[in-house]
Amino acid sequence: MAGHSKWANIQHRKGRQDEKRGKVWTRIIREITVAARQGGPDVTANPRLRLAIDKAKAANMPADRIKYNVDKASGNLEGVDYEEIRYEGYGIGGAAIIVDTMTDNRVRTVAEVRHAFSKHGGNLGTEGSVAFQFKHCGQLVFAPGTSEDKVMEVALEAGAEDVVADDDGALEVLTAPGDFETVKNALEAAGLVPELAEVTMRAENPIDLSGEDAERMQKLLDVLEDLDDVQAVYHNAVMGD
Repeated sequence: MAGHSKWANIQHRKGRQDEKRGKVWTRIIREITVAARQGGPDVTANPRLRLAIDKAKAANMPADRIKYNVDKASGNLEGVDYEEIRYEGYGIGGAAIIVDTMTDNRVRTVAEVRHAFSKHGGNLGTEGSVAFQFKHCGQLVFAPGTSEDKVMEVALEAGAEDVVADDDGALEVLTAPGDFETVKNALEAAGLVPELAEVTMRAENPIDLSGEDAERMQKLLDVLEDLDDVQAVYHNAVMGD
């Protein structure tokens, strides 16, 4: 199955994350906190916590800091109580945007998200206004040049739903959220290490933006991602030159 070109967008996103390492740690700590509080501190019985700890290790977070935050979330230490809130809206050219937040102050968060949208050419929508344009799934992305036959053989055998060859040569392996870990482990055991691996909201209907529209959209996304309470921003824009 063929798909849109998104390799450049993924590389840009990874670069942005590398630039904001401290903020990445803050988001991971919140994810660990909520995962441990909801599913308990036992990593073997809590897949969400396993994924959060994997993210922490990939971001070079020290093991003692990971353990500290699991203990804090589990009630062994005092901590902040976060709630998860999802916002939906539109960006430049009608592009769809989902903003996932974790906050201890819902009034502050919605005000900041609404301000970011309105100041930078977007519109905050109502619940369900754009979510139907995304699929909740596991996504593993391999660099252009990776053997499609090998990826497809290992991924489908491990239970993946699909392997998508993008226009730029990158490969995407898509899974049900519950199968993500199994498929990821099988691929890595076969020597196939993805550039990006996460459970995400994947856009079903990408919109191409270029020139000034692409620049304005990227500015809006950057502002949203820089908000303290924002955990993740998903969108269906494919930014060209």
